[in-house]
Amino acid sequence: MVSGPRKTLVGPLRAALHNPVLADRWQRLGRVLRFETSLPTHLNELAILVTARRWNSELEWAIHLGDAGRAGLDPAIGEAIRTCSLPDFKGDEAAREIYEFARQLVETGNVADADYAAIVARWGEVGAVELTAVIGYYSMVAMTLNVHRIPLPQGMEVSLPIQDGVLSKMPAAG
Repeated sequence: MVSGPRKTLVGPLRAALHNPVLADRWQRLGRVLRFETSLPTHLNELAILVTARRWNSELEWAIHLGDAGRAGLDPAIGEAIRTCSLPDFKGDEAAREIYEFARQLVETGNVADADYAAIVARWGEVGAVELTAVIGYYSMVAMTLNVHRIPLPQGMEVSLPIQDGVLSKMPAAG
C-alpha cells in the first residue's frame, strides 16, 4: 500500500488491515477511483469533498481539501462546502454539475434525470459511472473512518462544523 501513489498508510486502510484480502482490494479500487478516472482531478476531488462533508468525515475532508487545492479547485468552493453554503462556481458549469450530482446522490441516493443527463453529455457514460463510483466509494470510506474513529495524522487539523447525529445538508445548485 505504501509503495503506491498514496505513499502512506492513512485512513480506512488502517481499519481494513484486519482483513488483508479486503485491504488489498480496497486499496486497488481506491487507486482507480482517486487517480485513474477520466474526470479532471480537481472535479474528482470536488465530488469527494461533497461526500466527506455529507458524512461529516473529518479525516476524509482534511486530506481531500488539501488534494483539491493542489489540483486547482478554487478554495472558496471548498470553504462554501465546509460551511454548507452554496459555492460560487464563477461560471464553471462543469464544477456546478459535479457538485449537484454528488449532492443529490449522497442526500437522496439518486440523481434527477436532468442532472444525470448533464454529466453524461459532458463526460459520457464512462464519466457518469466513474463519478457515481467515486461518490459511493468515498461514502464507504467516510463511514469507515467515522465508525472506527481513525484519527487525524499528527499535525493535521480540521474545522468542520458538525452537530452529533446530524448529517450535513448542502443547498442545491439549481
